[in-house]
Amino acid sequence: MVLNTTGAWIVGAIFALPLIWTFFTALKPANEVFERNITFIGSQVLWSNFVDAWNEIDFGRLLVNSLAIASISTFFTIVVCTLTAFAFSRLRFRGRDAVFILFVLTLTLPSEIAIIPLFLGFDTLQLTDTWVALILPGLFGAFGTFLLRQFMLQVPVELEEAARIDGASTLRILWSVVIPLVRPAMSVLAIFAFLGSWNAFLWPLIILSTRSKWTIPLGLAGFSSMTGTQWQLLMAGCILTIIPTIIVVSLSQRQLVAAIGAGAFGGR
Repeated sequence: MVLNTTGAWIVGAIFALPLIWTFFTALKPANEVFERNITFIGSQVLWSNFVDAWNEIDFGRLLVNSLAIASISTFFTIVVCTLTAFAFSRLRFRGRDAVFILFVLTLTLPSEIAIIPLFLGFDTLQLTDTWVALILPGLFGAFGTFLLRQFMLQVPVELEEAARIDGASTLRILWSVVIPLVRPAMSVLAIFAFLGSWNAFLWPLIILSTRSKWTIPLGLAGFSSMTGTQWQLLMAGCILTIIPTIIVVSLSQRQLVAAIGAGAFGGR
């Protein structure tokens, strides 16, 4: 037991080291970021770097944009994936399993191959530089559907049959029987969806052109220019970016543990 705990702390410290280094780099003067003698703490501890990073890229606006986009994307991802997973796990229709296999196979494809077709499609619809074009492509991912389907398969069919005997419709069964039982898995999906939207960079970079609509990852790129990179401010911006995600994961930790314990990654 002691050996396992010690090993876990060592692994945790190794994974936390880049975050710790980022934090202390954010507090250094600019001319000490790449010193020959490596030190965690610089000659000065400049908490003002966080204020400068906040003001430099209008971090408040970026934060509001990222929170709004991530929240909207997470909500609609859960709705779409729940309905799709219910169809693949409970409804009977011709070619269901074949369609599901094709759906899951999309997980093996890199997302970059769809960027050009997506951009051309949204450009035709005159939706470029809009949050609609930014959010919509991420709602139909196969991962969320696969995760919820595997969990829904563990819900006893007898519960559904009992509800149907009592006169419940299909939507009523989904809302009153299935969703309460798969809520831990939905929490896991919400975490992944939020973090995925929060950290997205390539697609927002391509689809958004108006600076006022940018998200935090795009704003952080503003610390790099033709004259170089303001590393101390970039590190401070990264720390500010990480804080909301830590809060989200911390608040959802109980649901995440419950989902794993209940078998959210299993299924038959």
